[in-house]
Amino acid sequence: MENGKIGFIGIGNMASAIIGGILSTNALSPDQICMYNPHPEKMQRFAEAGCAPCGSIAALSEKCGVIFLCIKPQVFPEVLRELKPAVANKKESDVLFVSIAAGVTFQNLQDALGPAYGFVRAMPNTPLLLGEGATALCRTENVSDAAFRQIADIFSCCGMVREIEESQMDAVIAVSGSSPAYLYRLADLTCAYAEAKGIDRETALELFCQTLKGSADMLLKSGKTPQALIDMVTSKGGTTFALLGALEDGNFDRTMQAAFAACEKRAGELSM
Repeated sequence: MENGKIGFIGIGNMASAIIGGILSTNALSPDQICMYNPHPEKMQRFAEAGCAPCGSIAALSEKCGVIFLCIKPQVFPEVLRELKPAVANKKESDVLFVSIAAGVTFQNLQDALGPAYGFVRAMPNTPLLLGEGATALCRTENVSDAAFRQIADIFSCCGMVREIEESQMDAVIAVSGSSPAYLYRLADLTCAYAEAKGIDRETALELFCQTLKGSADMLLKSGKTPQALIDMVTSKGGTTFALLGALEDGNFDRTMQAAFAACEKRAGELSM
């Protein structure tokens, strides 16, 4: 971040969460944040907070040493075509690109912009919106530890961060990127069952969510494996034993493995 400014191309939910995290923790001052979106109204609330809206990708690129690509994979080719001439007059070592798009590889980015730039790929998830996100990061070899630490610190404003290899990026989507969706679906199914049994839906949701939180803490803090924790709550012939038996009869494990594989496969298909 040679000039101390970072830029965001695309101001959707994820970019809004990242910028919001930066501002709420004072990790950077608002005037260090530039942004571009073809729909100016999406930049309005951050402009009111002191961030700098830009009228074009070229204008943003001129000001920023770090550029976050917070756009959908489908529009990457068009944006990268516009971005390449915008950064052509900069030294490659003065620009770092951060992509949050599933399936867009370093090779894709290097082919479009040039192999000498530094690139970081991020796989965040929607709990970033509450500062409780989980983000997996990987980097090209020419990204220094110091530069990578700055990017990790930005995502840390919105939750926890872990570094992985690029070869693992498609698989990690099932672990943390897309996994909130099946947890939300499980919550919906559980609450619908409770409601059918006369339990108030709000009460059921509160009980379920507290169970998720407590179970997550048990996984992280008890020092026990997931299987050991399953064994702790399961008595042979008991209610949990019956629940797990029904899941086994319904091929739960096989279904989830197929879901993970489908998620990873789709990420590969999104590669440019």
